Amino acid sequence: MVLFLPIMKRGIKLLLIYVGLFTALLLGYFYFLFRGTDEWKSKLPVISYVKPFSFVNQLGDTITQANTAGKVYVANFFFVTCPGICPHMNNNLNSIYKAFKGNKSVLFLSHTCQPETDSVPALKRYADSMGSLPEQWYFLTGNKLMLYKAARESYHIDDPKNNVGSIEDQFLHAQFLALVDKTGKVRGVYDGLKEKEVNLLKSDISNLVKESNNVGFVNGIFGNAPPR
Repeated sequence: MVLFLPIMKRGIKLLLIYVGLFTALLLGYFYFLFRGTDEWKSKLPVISYVKPFSFVNQLGDTITQANTAGKVYVANFFFVTCPGICPHMNNNLNSIYKAFKGNKSVLFLSHTCQPETDSVPALKRYADSMGSLPEQWYFLTGNKLMLYKAARESYHIDDPKNNVGSIEDQFLHAQFLALVDKTGKVRGVYDGLKEKEVNLLKSDISNLVKESNNVGFVNGIFGNAPPR
């Protein structure tokens, strides 16, 4: 029994050494697996995927997903002559815009929900009144059906159940702001009239700008983005 104790102690010591080496190897494995990615960080949820779009901005230029690729952007819907929530919402959005003005990684897309009256010149006058850079803040018009589909199906700013009757008779009026990441995923929807949510949106934009636009892990395995 006396001779057995030193042998048992050596066995325990060796076991602890092996456990330590295994733990170190395991940690090293995960470090190299996740190195160069943001997969280990807590992330905003994915709400939806932005569908292909084509609209016209305040300069008369066509804007598509090609213009937003690799950019973080905020999308909203308004109309130029709105006397109610739109001015308040866009003033709050303007405060966010000023915080990121000149940042080439951040865009703003304000879509009209009244394309029958919000012409390109009308949007240009409105954009100028906001003091916005046309290359960073797009004021968009286009086909009403496509605009409303974008609001409901891409950005989740309006309930798709509101898509009833003729599109000419529909009217979208919402104060919500959608946050889209560099790969076209909607990562948050915020109430543009609430200061707390506007401040949260500003913080989330900063976080998404820092977030890698790689899908999956560093070696490409486990990529799970669904087709668009």
